[in-house]
Amino acid sequence: MPLPLEGIRVLDWTIWQQGPVSTMMLGDLGAEVIKIEERVGGDPGRGVMSIGGTSTGGAGQRNYYFEVNNRHKKSLTLNLKTPEAKEIVYKLVAQSDVFVQNFRKGVAGKLGLGYQTLSQYNPKLIYASATGYGPEGPDSGEPSFDYMGLARSGIMNAVGEPDMDPLSITGGIADQMGAIMLAYGIITALYTRERFGIGQEVDSSHLGSMMALQGLNLSSRLTLGKEFRRSHRTKAPNPLWNHYKCGDGKWICLAMIQADRYWPDFCKALGIQDLEKDPKFATMAIRGKNSEALIAVLDQRFASKTRDEWMAILKNGGDFIYTLVNSINDLPDDPQMVANNYVVPYDHPTWGPIKVMGMPVRLSKTPGDPRGAAPEFGEHTEQILVDMLGYSWEDIGRMKEQEII
Repeated sequence: MPLPLEGIRVLDWTIWQQGPVSTMMLGDLGAEVIKIEERVGGDPGRGVMSIGGTSTGGAGQRNYYFEVNNRHKKSLTLNLKTPEAKEIVYKLVAQSDVFVQNFRKGVAGKLGLGYQTLSQYNPKLIYASATGYGPEGPDSGEPSFDYMGLARSGIMNAVGEPDMDPLSITGGIADQMGAIMLAYGIITALYTRERFGIGQEVDSSHLGSMMALQGLNLSSRLTLGKEFRRSHRTKAPNPLWNHYKCGDGKWICLAMIQADRYWPDFCKALGIQDLEKDPKFATMAIRGKNSEALIAVLDQRFASKTRDEWMAILKNGGDFIYTLVNSINDLPDDPQMVANNYVVPYDHPTWGPIKVMGMPVRLSKTPGDPRGAAPEFGEHTEQILVDMLGYSWEDIGRMKEQEII
């Protein structure tokens, strides 16, 4: 089967996570991605050895941080401070579809790699930028990392319980969301070019992407003048929209928003029939006023059996809406993850048989393919220069001596 973006060439001048993940996603969909790296050291993500308390690699190994952010790509190393290296980029731009960068505002322009310059070589070029706070405004030139995106977007004050300090979220969430939105923008721009024949600039920021992630909460603030209130688990307004710890220390989650519909069967399934018509719990509104007392009862009840036992009881006891609370460690073996290819096997050329994250969306006739390895530093420099741009091996030798590549 063909891949959706076969025939699309992407020039990836990005580092760390936000930019690289966006182009990795395009690579998953079949785009040819050429990663332009600084000739000494390259993407600093290659040197990341610890993320979130987890070692990403060791001597002689590829680290997973760089690996997962850069699979499928070809590595081209250039000294972009030299005119001849820029000429190489200009020649590639002329035969490419997309150029992606995530450096601070003004850096690309100073090096002759801004949109105004590159669009002269290819008027239909899609020029995409991953930024911190958007292309306009007083902070548009400020540096940003994932942590800044979490802080500025408000999400650190939206998670947790009311009496908690702002909470960080591990895993590069703002970077990942920024990358997803940038890929979304690039694909939209490619479709627009197909329809109207125009190239354009695309920008996706930490701030804008995290805004989109929190759309309902922010919309409440915009339309009603107030954000959602953080609530204590033990005081959740709807006890049937809550999570509970079972007897084996594992958690179960309930999500019955129309609680009155489920209340009789729920009481029967949990063996608390005496509470069904209790005046303190008779309706959803009344249960909300007495939620702390009811949650205390449910906490005690769920603690009396293991999670597997409760999952079976709820499955057979009614048409309930519930699921288990996973940890990241649980995900690779979750049957739904496996059945939907959200985790897939891959025979890595260095690590051997491993599992990698699969495609988050399914296209029935043109599915993507997440299986691929990240490139070694400069692995494809000579191939790109000779096969794509027509340089001779004498040119290659001279450019190496002059520290252009």
